[in-house]
Amino acid sequence: MLIDTPSVERLIEALRRLPGIGKRSAERLALYLLGAPEEEARFISEAIRSARERITTCRMCCNLTEADPCPVCSDPRRDAGTICVVEQPAGALAIERANTYRGLYHVLHGALNPLEGIGPSELRIGPLMKRLESGTVAEVIIATNATAEGEATAMYLSKQISKLDIAVTRIAHGVPMGSGLEFADDVTLSHAIQGRTRLHD
Repeated sequence: MLIDTPSVERLIEALRRLPGIGKRSAERLALYLLGAPEEEARFISEAIRSARERITTCRMCCNLTEADPCPVCSDPRRDAGTICVVEQPAGALAIERANTYRGLYHVLHGALNPLEGIGPSELRIGPLMKRLESGTVAEVIIATNATAEGEATAMYLSKQISKLDIAVTRIAHGVPMGSGLEFADDVTLSHAIQGRTRLHD
């Protein structure tokens, strides 16, 4: 039986590592790729390889980009006095799609999670604080996810930033609890950005 062959099982196991992909979805994807024309499979493989080679992180905001600094950080029309902090690049992408926010971003690449050994040093908090010490930022919007880890990260950042003369606001909870920014619709994200609240005076 084809599904029992080692090479197919290896492909299925590789696909299962993708977020949101279970065993059955991985099996369907594997069989699709194996049954697709060779040029389509090669196109997908080449797209992954090319992206891995070309994509880097922006030295300013730590978002994924091909150009360093990224197009957002290098855009003079953006409001450099406001930084929106998100957990992952997907969060920044989701807010950009809402087409409401015109400031800059900072991507932490995770959230505080002591049970998994993720502390402040494992996140991109140091580069954020260095940006804030420049004196050009007036407000930081904390848009971490509405999860226990996201809330803990928001409180930690609030305490750190409160030492500086910078307003700290938290994204409004239009985003459902337990969900990530990338799963929210544009209208919900727009209301969440506009309804942000201050975390400290």
